[in-house]
Amino acid sequence: MNSQKTYILGIESSCDDTAAAVLCNNQVLSNVVATQKVHEQYGGVVPELASRAHQQNIVPVIHQALKNANIKKEQLSAIAFTRGPGLMGSLLVGTSFAKSMAMALNIPLIEVNHMQAHLLAHFIKENTTTAVPNFPFLGFTISGGHTQIVKVSDYFTMEVLGETLDDAIGEAYDKCGKMLNLNYPAGAEIDKYAQMGNPHAFKFPIPNVKDLNFSFSGLKTAMLYFLQRETKNNPDFIQENLMDICASFQHTIIEIVIKKLKKAVKQTHIKQIAIGGGVSANSGIRNALKDAEQKWDWKCFIPKFEYTTDNAAMIGIVGYYKFLQKDFTQNTITANARYAI
Repeated sequence: MNSQKTYILGIESSCDDTAAAVLCNNQVLSNVVATQKVHEQYGGVVPELASRAHQQNIVPVIHQALKNANIKKEQLSAIAFTRGPGLMGSLLVGTSFAKSMAMALNIPLIEVNHMQAHLLAHFIKENTTTAVPNFPFLGFTISGGHTQIVKVSDYFTMEVLGETLDDAIGEAYDKCGKMLNLNYPAGAEIDKYAQMGNPHAFKFPIPNVKDLNFSFSGLKTAMLYFLQRETKNNPDFIQENLMDICASFQHTIIEIVIKKLKKAVKQTHIKQIAIGGGVSANSGIRNALKDAEQKWDWKCFIPKFEYTTDNAAMIGIVGYYKFLQKDFTQNTITANARYAI
């Protein structure tokens, strides 16, 4: 391991959060996120508004990250940035800024895959007792744009074993939340109400999808028809049964998730599972994984809450491991909205 102090600036701008972090080796010195509120009134991220907000936020966010870390920009060893996947306009802001800053400081530039970063966030060292997964482990990325089961054999050797064939898990939460008249993003609200409801009050279908792939569009459609049917008979049905609807919906999601993870463990004989992505903040999924540890002798790694949603600390940790390998990027690099693991 590197005995020198390596300072990495991480920049994340894949969707609607502008984030910057400074790491010294594998420890986070600062982690700053500017969240864009403008999208709430539209019930989803508006790409054009997102890229404009990134342009406004990126300089103050990086300035604050350096200030919080108590280092000068001249001390940086390299700049790591999210190349993709994500919204093209948003990615271009972060990519362009990272390229310009690296060129101005004459330091290496490091491209990072956003989805790899969600999984490698587990290697951020918090303290001397930080538990990290051993290779190989199963990575489970769950967010608004992705649902993937990944075999992680090394820091940069990853194989997608299964993924969603349509909607991502976070998208299903948001779209069903919209049907229930909840605010965007709806995941946290559904989770909150689910904890107060009966998970067996209503039955939703479990999709029969082959291999380790997922599908959430059927569940979304089932929710739509269910609500149309029930509100026809009782216009106040949603209001009167909100907690039970949320609990039943979340119970179905968890059933789908655990069923696929059980299949992945059986197929690979790997019992270590590390989750990442915004939906990994969900208390129902977290509790289900803790139960799985007891039931099936799994070892589950759940990230700190601040490393679940889009953040730059996870970009910085990938940058650090790439820096050790001298895996640098040419300044001619362009953003890639569909950057695959």
